[in-house]
Amino acid sequence: MAILKVARLGHPVLRRVAAPVSPEGILSPQVQQFIDDLIETMIEYDGAGLAAPQVHVSQQIVVFEVDSNPRYPDAPSIPRTVLINPKITPRLKHTEEDWEGCLSLPDLRGKVPRFTEVRVEAYDRTGKKLDYVAKGFEARVIQHECDHLIGKVFLDRMTSMASLSFLKEFLRFHAKAGEDVD
Repeated sequence: MAILKVARLGHPVLRRVAAPVSPEGILSPQVQQFIDDLIETMIEYDGAGLAAPQVHVSQQIVVFEVDSNPRYPDAPSIPRTVLINPKITPRLKHTEEDWEGCLSLPDLRGKVPRFTEVRVEAYDRTGKKLDYVAKGFEARVIQHECDHLIGKVFLDRMTSMASLSFLKEFLRFHAKAGEDVD
């Protein structure tokens, strides 16, 4: 496995619409190795999730997991999940605004409105079709990561730039003790 280089805002790969993975290609050794590398990279940087375009690969693959992550001490546990070719549909019109950051926009945080409940349709890493409902923090993480597959970053979803903060100021003035979201 390998730690992959994370693309930073300004790199064109972050603004492209990612290509779908063919269902036949999911089980290929290349895709499976890439998924392992994506997971290892997410863990290395204490991310809650990571999308393929963030590591310079314009494919529709997302990974996420939250389990005893020091950057999310109060976040509910989310099992390790791989979504390939995900389709996200809001189940409720209700949104909540909360802090987000991104490994591709290091040291920036801002408040982003997200749907509180979404339907997720995708393939898992074994090629099995998934169809489930995600709520709360998990729904936020999924929406954030899937935005990368359509060339969006959290800044594009902010309704006001008034909350945009550098990490040092976020931790000093906005975060709960020990909280760092990304």
